[in-house]
Amino acid sequence: LAGKDAQKGPLLFDDLPPSSSADSGMEGSLLFDGLPPASSGDPASSATKQVSSAESQEKGQKRKSLEEEEEKNGREELVEKKVCKGSVGILGLKGYVAERKGEREDMQDAHVILNDITEECRPLPSQITRVSYFAVFDGHGGVRASKFAAQNLHQNLIKKFPKGEVASVEKTVKRCLLDTFKHTDEEFLKQASSQKPAWKDGSTATCVLAVDNILYIANLGDSRAILCRYNEESQKHTALSLSKEHNPTQYEERMRIQKAGGNVRDGRVLGVLEVSRSIGDGQYKRCGVISVPDIKRCQLTHNDRFILIACDGLFKVFTPEEAVNFIVSCLEDKNIQTREGRLEADARYEAACNRLASKAVQRGSADNVTVMLVRIEH
Repeated sequence: LAGKDAQKGPLLFDDLPPSSSADSGMEGSLLFDGLPPASSGDPASSATKQVSSAESQEKGQKRKSLEEEEEKNGREELVEKKVCKGSVGILGLKGYVAERKGEREDMQDAHVILNDITEECRPLPSQITRVSYFAVFDGHGGVRASKFAAQNLHQNLIKKFPKGEVASVEKTVKRCLLDTFKHTDEEFLKQASSQKPAWKDGSTATCVLAVDNILYIANLGDSRAILCRYNEESQKHTALSLSKEHNPTQYEERMRIQKAGGNVRDGRVLGVLEVSRSIGDGQYKRCGVISVPDIKRCQLTHNDRFILIACDGLFKVFTPEEAVNFIVSCLEDKNIQTREGRLEADARYEAACNRLASKAVQRGSADNVTVMLVRIEH
């Protein structure tokens, strides 16, 4: 149902180079390589009709070039990667969420928990037996972009999900995600531009699509997904980053924005927008802000305990390691009361969500805070 209803540690892959200094995770290294830089966008329009016509043609060519480059980026993300494999059956997944308005006047976050959308995605390739979807959207400039994404992105995903047999599930699913984000953004921008005055809302998006025991994490902006994995050697829980933040201070993001004719001032696009990729934000799309997500792939193991998906309202006051340790301590709290008819695990995860969200506000997070936990059932 949509709406109201984690970085040190071992790498998941053995074939990746160290993350670059441009990556701005709060702690630890990213587990995956990011998208290559995108090409430039639109030039400024001219005052005269003759020059305007020429530049209009050039503008169209450059926009086509940007779209082709984004498609190329997507294709390059579809490279097969080695993953650590574990001989485990299909792991159950169940989502829980808590949200706090904080000091903001409005709650601009939105979220979706769909523990099982297998039936909705049929007919499925024979290799797939379970599909789940979890997402957090952090809106800015209003609630319309985040709510639109929460209502429509998974619907578009289901429509585009691979039907019947495919040569490569991984490549097809990643292509499906890229197409879904592009289509959802285009839908919202079309609706936003038709309003008078035009809507200026935008939203981050962090989506975790689980296909059997494989997680596909698609991310725009600065909301994050973290995996809690138990390290048998150290006997400690580690926080593994599943997503890459997009902000205009990162080198590749800044270069793309500048090539498109935009600029970065005070760490923001045109001195205003804090993220360099988003859904919506129509007025910044001509300045190099894009809706192409980073897509990462991770195979779950028997040592994985839960997934944390949260907006930057949490990570402004918690490092991923701190958040994971806080959650683990909540889950192990023997004083949590279980209401009659409720499973103990449900009570513990609900309490962990609520305690973490409340603690973020207590620590001074002035932003909206959304905390989603996905329990991994062994």
